[in-house]
Amino acid sequence: MDRRTLLTGAGAAALASTLPGLAAAANSLPLSAPVRVGRVTLRCRDAEALAAWYQSAVGLQEITREGATIWLGAGGERLLGLTERSGLDLPGQQEAGLFHTAILLPSRRDLANWIAMAVERRIPVDGTADHRVSEAIYLTDPEGNGVEIYADTPQAGWRWVDGEVQMGSYRLDLEGIMATLGALPPLWTGAPAGTSIGHVHMKVGDAPRAGRWWQETLGFDAVSSRDDAVFLSTGGYHHHIAVNQWLSAGAGRRSERTTGLELLELLRRDSGPMEQFEDDWGTAIRLA
Repeated sequence: MDRRTLLTGAGAAALASTLPGLAAAANSLPLSAPVRVGRVTLRCRDAEALAAWYQSAVGLQEITREGATIWLGAGGERLLGLTERSGLDLPGQQEAGLFHTAILLPSRRDLANWIAMAVERRIPVDGTADHRVSEAIYLTDPEGNGVEIYADTPQAGWRWVDGEVQMGSYRLDLEGIMATLGALPPLWTGAPAGTSIGHVHMKVGDAPRAGRWWQETLGFDAVSSRDDAVFLSTGGYHHHIAVNQWLSAGAGRRSERTTGLELLELLRRDSGPMEQFEDDWGTAIRLA
């Protein structure tokens, strides 16, 4: 995925100049889905340092600690677990694993407040994009894990053609986002209640095969498919899961001795037994 406009240097100054005197706008939240992403656990070299980064740069709060795992979240809900293990290596870019964890903010105004904070603190940003279903900003954490901060656009404006949602990567309307603040000064006190993990995007060795696995094993719907990437969801969301082979075509199973995705936990809306799965690249998935 093309990650374009950097919010550093002159870009940050230009963004900061749009803050005062702008009008407010509203945003909508995704509909509840039969199965959605609940929590993500990362295995890491230094949980303390990584937790500090996710608190400062993303706005997550520490919820609890369980052994070697630090749990972070928002509104008292656990979203991200950081499990420290000794002797881990950083994975190569061409290996299968995590592409990014996408943090969904409740509203476009929350995204504006996050942007103002990022500019003030000079948080390095990889790129931005308007995906027509969401507005997103991309970061990389200190151990190389991709992070997306995003807000959904109103679902009434999502366009579906033959069962596929129409997405893409376009220039982000930063002025429009910051306009949601109106005359109010930016106010960021951390990720607000209602923040969730909207989707998880993974690198795999064969995207079409991975897409079929998610459909046949876990019952997800493919909502956007091409040769090198498949986007999947339940309940008509634009995507809860994405798999791509942009950097990792032909990759085999992930090493257990590298940092990155440890466990992806999905939550079902209706009651049912806890089930454990593993995809062809060694990613552990729990349906709870």
